[in-house]
Amino acid sequence: MRPVNNPRPCWNCTNNRWLFEKYDLVNISPIAEETWRVNMMSAERQLVSPFFLGGESLIISYPTPTMSYDEKMMSMRGNNPHFSRATVHHELIAGHHLQGFMNNRYKTYRNFGTPFWHEGNALYWEFILWDMKFPRSPEDRIGMLFWRMHRCARIIFSLNYHMGIWTPQQCIDFLVDRVGHERANAEGEVRRSFTGNYGPLYQLAYMIGGLQFYALKKELVDSKKMSYKQYHDAILHENALPVEMLRAILINQNLKRDFKTQWRFYDK
Repeated sequence: MRPVNNPRPCWNCTNNRWLFEKYDLVNISPIAEETWRVNMMSAERQLVSPFFLGGESLIISYPTPTMSYDEKMMSMRGNNPHFSRATVHHELIAGHHLQGFMNNRYKTYRNFGTPFWHEGNALYWEFILWDMKFPRSPEDRIGMLFWRMHRCARIIFSLNYHMGIWTPQQCIDFLVDRVGHERANAEGEVRRSFTGNYGPLYQLAYMIGGLQFYALKKELVDSKKMSYKQYHDAILHENALPVEMLRAILINQNLKRDFKTQWRFYDK
């Protein structure tokens, strides 16, 4: 998938590595840059995962030979370049691929597997790159805002389903009518949410975790207590744990055995 004479075309041109260098945002290991791969998602899997997935392997949800013409067009609309560009940093670097690379190397005993860290930190990068003018065109901005809206909609439809208020069909209709999803993609998203062995708070964890990381950024980076690079490197070196516990480590908070959560990270 990648030419030998240019092993990182997607990362360099799609994810705008220069932006990470310009703002000195995070240390990126050359090995992490070189070891990600690209795989195509089968038509069957796209029925449950209609959008790109990430990690060490960037899994592309796009037309396959076995799809009908209408299914191919639906897949292309739902994963158009502007939507895909808006999330490649979530899936690859500095999101899930870099997370996994660092989690395998630093304080591995501490990996709680909490989506508030994994998905929240990846979504946090969407916030940061929006602030730093990552979208280059109106279409790119729409792509990023579409996914921002999608993250909010995930909270609404998943909690309504798990509380027995909405049926799966109502969840699908909500994504189509309120977010603008292709209907087949909305069906796949709902299948993934409710049959993919995710906990009831998984979809909520994207936005809430992202807001936690963003609030901690304001507390530590905006106040000049840490640089962006110091903050982002510290997140990756401490491994995946509840974000309030990460905050306690970074601010040297003294925790007692009977500690109860008390951090108010979101102010209306």
